[in-house]
Amino acid sequence: MTNNEAPIIVGLDIGTTKIAAIAGRKNEHGKLEILGFGRANSSGVQHGQVLNIDQTIKAIHQALQNCYDSNPDLEINEVYVGIAGHHIKSLQTRGDIVRQDPENEIQRFEIDQLMDNQRKTFIPAGDQIIDVIPQEFYVDNIQNIKDPVGYNGVKVGANFHIITGDRNAIRNINRAVERSGLKTKDLVLQPLASASAVMSDIDMEAGVAILDIGGGTSDLAVFYEGILKHTAVIPFGGENITNDIRMGLGVLKQQAEAMKVQFGSALADEAKTNAFITIPGLKGMPAKEISVKNLAQIIQARMSEILDFVSYHLKQVGLDSRALNGGIILTGGGSQLKHLIQLTEYTTGLNARIGLPNEHLAPNHIEELKKPMYATCLGLILKGYSDYEHRNKQFTDTFKRVEVPKKLTVEKEQIAEMPAEPVMVDVKERGRKIKFWDKFKDNLIDLFKEEEDQVIK
Repeated sequence: MTNNEAPIIVGLDIGTTKIAAIAGRKNEHGKLEILGFGRANSSGVQHGQVLNIDQTIKAIHQALQNCYDSNPDLEINEVYVGIAGHHIKSLQTRGDIVRQDPENEIQRFEIDQLMDNQRKTFIPAGDQIIDVIPQEFYVDNIQNIKDPVGYNGVKVGANFHIITGDRNAIRNINRAVERSGLKTKDLVLQPLASASAVMSDIDMEAGVAILDIGGGTSDLAVFYEGILKHTAVIPFGGENITNDIRMGLGVLKQQAEAMKVQFGSALADEAKTNAFITIPGLKGMPAKEISVKNLAQIIQARMSEILDFVSYHLKQVGLDSRALNGGIILTGGGSQLKHLIQLTEYTTGLNARIGLPNEHLAPNHIEELKKPMYATCLGLILKGYSDYEHRNKQFTDTFKRVEVPKKLTVEKEQIAEMPAEPVMVDVKERGRKIKFWDKFKDNLIDLFKEEEDQVIK
């Protein structure tokens, strides 16, 4: 497959804190060339669910405009969209069919028929099937077959993992996408998209859990012996940690987010006991001093709760530290918390590491896309290519030729000014108050803006 023969796939990640649109195409080496990238702050989504459609449409338009600005040659019509939220559920089913022509080998259309039959599975009223994922097949008495095409037998069946979601929540996503002038090519469960971006075949064989810590939810996908064993949506994410800090320490939400990123730690034992953050008072009110240790205790409490959910789900499916040799891969924006790997290993008993999507990217990508927060969006592009290569969906025979831009530009976002400047103070040196605001401000600006234009080599 040459570069010009490959379609351009666009991933649209509609998240609680951000909406990202990335256009990519595989090169002759099978790596993703990034043709366009745009993002915008998200305001109409809560806990991974589209609630305010108008605000979501505005954010999608902004992300698309930034994507077009990065490469004016792009033309975006169809997108692969990620889906998450509290309403996502999953169930295990088993189904089989008696073959009409047992004398011949099993054909692909028979497997498609078997999967279509599972879409008739009874689910609660108001829910809708998002995806049907086969786990292991069997033909007559032969078990644990990964692909039965070419086998011969009277009966073929499989165990299935069925993912469902609330019909209204799915309708809201589709409505927001369609009213943005786009067509939804497919809805993909976000942890599965993230998994495809950060996981290798070796990880799947060894057994691994992918934990995507987003703004509104944390999404879990568990693989064992090359098979998807379990998916779950944990109803807590980075926004919950920020709100805990805001309520527990009595600060503004923007200050809470800044403190979490700049000074936060997922392990209270690793935080300095003699370090404080001073928040100047508003309109003549006295300044407030906040212990970095207290900040870490709040973060650890919520992260421990999320990880306890992970341990619970792993026990539910009978996969513990002895089975998952690949451990836990942490991804998503929330995975960048300091000392989170140590807390994860302590809580779950599994080895942990940060999952980055670098392995699938061609050398021309910008540094911004190395961040784990873009794993879902890049995974959506990979899902599109899986559909294309396996002919699961219809793609046009001719594709518009779009060159990789020599310089991929990223628009800066508006940075809201902090109403008060936090100052880091060491209690031992309180007499002469060493201010770290300059360093804090630089890092804070880096947090809220996209990176400067970079020349692609």
